[in-house]
Amino acid sequence: MITFTALPTATVRAYQSGAPDAHGQPPENHVSDGGGNPCRHCLRNIPAGAKMLVLAHKPFDGVHPYAETGPIFLCADSCARGGGTDLPQVLQSSPDYLLKGYDATDRIVYGTGAITLAGDIPTRAETVFNDPSVAYIHVRSARNNCYSARIDRS
Repeated sequence: MITFTALPTATVRAYQSGAPDAHGQPPENHVSDGGGNPCRHCLRNIPAGAKMLVLAHKPFDGVHPYAETGPIFLCADSCARGGGTDLPQVLQSSPDYLLKGYDATDRIVYGTGAITLAGDIPTRAETVFNDPSVAYIHVRSARNNCYSARIDRS
């Protein structure tokens, strides 16, 4: 069984309070156009007209060759942390996503990366977790490589 894991609330509240992003810059304030601004905390699409943050995020500890940094969106106002066993809304707004397995040292487990149809994400994640060296999975945009969510074993 798998669990979809959103960014930690403490991290998101810090960004919402103006804490610097992965590049040391304050999050940018924007207004969502409602056309594909997925919040990485509530794991829902930010509605048109709602305030949102755009910032650089690195979902890894430390600095190493595999510690990718990229742009993400967050609700500018407080939102409840999403996640759980059901496919979240943000992973249903595109036809496909990139899934990649990582080991306990945050290195990509080669051979686990695959563009996956949105509806096939749970099945693909279970297959990736058949490799005991995989500690967790990142779900990323298949088109822009932006970090979307993490998948953990339940």
